[in-house]
Amino acid sequence: MRSFVLSVSRSVVFSYISSPEVGFLRSIASRFNPKTTKLVFRFMRQSDVDPSTNQTYGSLLKNLTFIKTFASGILVPKGYIWPVDATLYLQSHTSLVSDAHKAGLEVFASDFVNDVPSSFNYSYDPLAEYLQFVDNGDFSVDGVLSDFPITPFEAIGCFAHLGTNATKKDKTLVISKYGASGDYPACTDLAYNKAISDGVDVLDCPVQMSKDGTPFCLNSIDLIESTTVAQSSFSKFAMTIPEIKSGSGIFAFNLTWNDIKILTPSILNPFAKYRLFRNPRSKNAGTLLALSDFLSLTKNQTSLSGVAIIVENAAYLADKQGLSVIDAVIGALSKAGYDKPGSQKVYIQSTNSSVLLKFKEKTSYELVYKIDETVGDAANAAVEDIKSFASSVVVNKDSVIPNNNLFLTAYTNIVPKLKNANLSVFVETFSNEFVSQAWDFFSDPTVEINSYIEGAQIDGIITDFPKTADRYRRNKCLGLGDNKPTYMEPVQPGGLFGLITKEFLPPAEAPLPPLTESEVAESPLPPVAKIAPASSPNARTKFPQGNSQPKVTVCFFLSTLAVFIASLLLL
Repeated sequence: MRSFVLSVSRSVVFSYISSPEVGFLRSIASRFNPKTTKLVFRFMRQSDVDPSTNQTYGSLLKNLTFIKTFASGILVPKGYIWPVDATLYLQSHTSLVSDAHKAGLEVFASDFVNDVPSSFNYSYDPLAEYLQFVDNGDFSVDGVLSDFPITPFEAIGCFAHLGTNATKKDKTLVISKYGASGDYPACTDLAYNKAISDGVDVLDCPVQMSKDGTPFCLNSIDLIESTTVAQSSFSKFAMTIPEIKSGSGIFAFNLTWNDIKILTPSILNPFAKYRLFRNPRSKNAGTLLALSDFLSLTKNQTSLSGVAIIVENAAYLADKQGLSVIDAVIGALSKAGYDKPGSQKVYIQSTNSSVLLKFKEKTSYELVYKIDETVGDAANAAVEDIKSFASSVVVNKDSVIPNNNLFLTAYTNIVPKLKNANLSVFVETFSNEFVSQAWDFFSDPTVEINSYIEGAQIDGIITDFPKTADRYRRNKCLGLGDNKPTYMEPVQPGGLFGLITKEFLPPAEAPLPPLTESEVAESPLPPVAKIAPASSPNARTKFPQGNSQPKVTVCFFLSTLAVFIASLLLL
């Protein structure tokens, strides 16, 4: 190898030569000018042995002045600098970087891989990890070795040293998904406060109703999804209501608020099947909030531009439980002072046009229609219908840029169609976990966000990790025009797909259907029924769930096995 390197160096100028063998680097050190070619000693695991010296790398680490005699720098696994404990949480940084710099050595960190999470402290955000090594207030490494070079390019070129008060350079709204539910249990005080500190613009509250008529914030009407209720004495309330959801659940309207508010929250793990779990240390932290408490929290937050109140299952609650979620929401907003002019907007979101029409009849809040299907376009009549009651629309990511086997294919017409009708377009859900992203985004949530904002020109991002989206709006590379670095260009849908050789191409997929007028139009909401206290939730009336999709009748029974399985999944 020594002869080969020396031979090639006569025609090729090497910028760096690295090796984990002291003997090899010492044997070539005199043959290279350190101003043009830097020799870098690569450290392996501390218990491994360098064959040329018969010393462990751990012992060589204690003699950096010796390393300096033949090398310009060292390449070390990132754990040498920021070690993690057995539970994958960061420990205090070591003194390696400062010690090496004092010895006159540059420090390069290795083992950066976007799709292999290394610490829960980074919330599955690889860019945050790079910033931990180059912008931590104490030291900076001199370089990194990465399988995904686009991410350190972003980190160093656009995001390092922004400071805590960097100006927003992009007006795209950042809207929370159950607060910062990627870091804490959904809709808890901790998730909401984290979202606020992370720079969210609009804080969301999906409103559920308790048995005694108290509106509160929770991601689902089924308490099993985000609490440990299945492991409590309330497991006896398990039932199946097909028009609300498939499978059994323990529904909010069967427990009083006093029962619900003492439940232990459980963090959402949407990618558990990939063994990707969120912040285990805080998986049961925080407390649930009544809508009144949520509004008290948001009212005095000057950083917030608005609140998003999400209303679903209104027809069922009115007709079969005698609960008016619409009146409860209007009353709570009024009591909190949101019915008066102020700096914060109130967004009312629903998949049911009948719900938004009722709010339009009674209030002047901003109305947001959620399309809960994946669509590639919208019929003109459907768009006109939406315009008659809403000013914004929520669509999912695949409706904007569909994919085939996670390879992006092309932009659809849904965003231009809605924006041409003066409807704002909010897109969900942007998560940090790499399995939530198409291959084209290189397992980097910032690349994905940039592509939807710069490429698709959306108006709002709905995310369970608001910090990632807010940081994007403040990066130094925005607004550079033609001087923008190539790594901050939006990805081109179809770019990677076009590189697949013919024999490995996945089967062609049918084009996405358009949203039709019949899917938007709904019958008016039923009146609020007077329900006797002992009445069961049995029903025979069909109600729209989602975008005017009729469901079957309700049956009521205990489902102990299903509840037991659900409780195991939440452990």
